[in-house]
Amino acid sequence: MGKIYGGHLVAKYLKDVEQVKTVFGLSGGHIEQILDGFTEYGIRAIDVRHEQAAAMMAHAWSIYTGEPGVCLFTAGPGFTNALTGIVNAYLDNAPLVILCGRSPLRDDLKGALQEMNQVDMVKPVVKWYATCYDPERIPEYLATAFRHALEGRPGPVFLELPPDVLNRKVKDEITPRLTRRSLKYTFHPEEQALKQTADIINTAEKPLFIGGSGVGFSPCDEPLQDFIEKTGMPFLLLNNGRGVLSDTHPLCVIDTGFAGMMMGLSRADVIVAAGIRFNWTLQFGASFPDAKVVHIDIDPHEIDRNRSADVGLVGDVGSVLAQLIPSVEDRDHSTWLTDLRNAAKAFIGSELKQREEPSDPIHPVRLVAQIQEAAGEEALYVVDGGDTSYFGLVGLHSRERAGVLTPTGSLFGCLGTGIPYGIAAKLARPDKQVVVLNGDGSFGFNAMEFDTAVRHNIPFVCVINNDCAWGMIKHGQEMTLGEERLQCSELGQRHYEKMVEGLGGHGEFVTRDQDIIPAVRRAMTSKKPACVNVFTDPTVTSPATVMFEQGLKVE
Repeated sequence: MGKIYGGHLVAKYLKDVEQVKTVFGLSGGHIEQILDGFTEYGIRAIDVRHEQAAAMMAHAWSIYTGEPGVCLFTAGPGFTNALTGIVNAYLDNAPLVILCGRSPLRDDLKGALQEMNQVDMVKPVVKWYATCYDPERIPEYLATAFRHALEGRPGPVFLELPPDVLNRKVKDEITPRLTRRSLKYTFHPEEQALKQTADIINTAEKPLFIGGSGVGFSPCDEPLQDFIEKTGMPFLLLNNGRGVLSDTHPLCVIDTGFAGMMMGLSRADVIVAAGIRFNWTLQFGASFPDAKVVHIDIDPHEIDRNRSADVGLVGDVGSVLAQLIPSVEDRDHSTWLTDLRNAAKAFIGSELKQREEPSDPIHPVRLVAQIQEAAGEEALYVVDGGDTSYFGLVGLHSRERAGVLTPTGSLFGCLGTGIPYGIAAKLARPDKQVVVLNGDGSFGFNAMEFDTAVRHNIPFVCVINNDCAWGMIKHGQEMTLGEERLQCSELGQRHYEKMVEGLGGHGEFVTRDQDIIPAVRRAMTSKKPACVNVFTDPTVTSPATVMFEQGLKVE
């Protein structure tokens, strides 16, 4: 039996046991042996220009593949740079395995390079954390990390690996008992709760199903479709759950966006909420004060959080729905569905008209409609920004699972995710066209990841909704402070597309409505990472900004 470095054993375990094909990270001396292990065992390393982007790519990888995303960081500033992406994954319940270097154990408390207490900094925002002190236990620690990332409510985990563990040689073997587990454990609701739920659903006149990330991370495609079609209830899927049942399904009301959601919640007599938290996007449960609520979640602590449920069903969404299907009746709620659609479309009538009419300057709603026409319903869309997220959420539709991703439903509301998510989407689904809709402000956070995309030959299209400002902040200041008191909210017109061209990508600048579709299509056929920088009307305010400002008012 030969011997290998601890760092190589990390790579061997990832490849042979967890079947990891791609890892996101940025190089550093403390993790050199792991990087060399990737070379030895044929793991693709996507090296980024900033560690937060690597965490965000791993986050999106978990959404698009259903497998844990793996990211690797060096010690000190490499670790602290990654924290924003780690927190975003934690609040979004995304299963990440974070491998991180640290200063050598032998130099603890001496003032070594990049010596800091990383574990205590990260532990509030991960499900599990540990430091491995023995190279022979590397496979055991990795197995524990993957198990914690996936079981129950998913989330990020953190494993610290010192260089004097990675640089020691150990036996070239992995304990046979450590095998990849294909099945997850889950809770199951009691029969009485299932019966009570079925009674509520069977007597509902205006039911609405609303699902979130717990739908996206559950193998629930078939039971969800069977449940929705048998009960006949309209549905909305948000966050990472969007697209598990297609946006184009006849019972889906996502095409009316926030209006459809708020109209449905306020008028429904029964809400079935699955894998979604009653957070700020649902007004902490206050948006449906009179409805009966059935709340399905894998975490029992979420059931009565902010809004008590009439029935709480603890378990994986797919498992719970499969148990409910035999007890629910075949229903036809087409009248309720039609009333809901008509009310929502009347509310957003001006937006629907703006989708169809050319405008000068270009209205963001029109821009989104033109992107949709150019890329179609088979594309994967990622939306990143403030006002931009609202316009993208309302106007973009896809037949694909996780076909439209936005930061809107996240508790973190993290901007800068668009480009990293788009890169990960293309890596995970290379057969699909990937289009990122970015605000010009949020574009700046991770714009240099276009270099990552060029170096690794990852073609995707980024369309910038360029209103020359942090639009949501600017318009909020106008509403509350006045136009003469704008502060730190204006950016000016910048030719971001030239930056992308300088990095080796494809770039275009658009100011006219008739040029949007041709520019987007040229970007898609360029086979390069591409940026279409579209100048849009800087005076437009989204309804989301109005709602947000009203929510900040102190009585």
